[in-house]
Amino acid sequence: QVQLRESGGGLVQAGGSLSLSCAASGAGFSFNVMGWYRSAPGKQRELVASCTSGDCTNYADSVKGRFTISRGKNTVYLQMNSLKPEDTAVYYCHVEIAASTGRFDYWGQGTQVTVSS
Repeated sequence: QVQLRESGGGLVQAGGSLSLSCAASGAGFSFNVMGWYRSAPGKQRELVASCTSGDCTNYADSVKGRFTISRGKNTVYLQMNSLKPEDTAVYYCHVEIAASTGRFDYWGQGTQVTVSS
């Protein structure tokens, strides 16, 4: 079983910064993909940024140049700079594992990010 523990988020004024972190646990699993999604009221959940095991260059166009994702073996981080009110959402950590029976997705419980104007 994989468990994800998120931390970070909160309330910040526009132009400010926040950081998110996510620690994944699960004996024997290799986390192929680690990343962050977000869900804003009235909108579908969307990818913010993600890393494969060797590459962290996948960003939504709306956050390029402002957000930076990085990862370790079992952790993933999201540094968010120059935040805008439209970045307000619940942010979810996501991991994909490859097991002998297939690929599986796991989600964190979500953490609120609120950017005031």
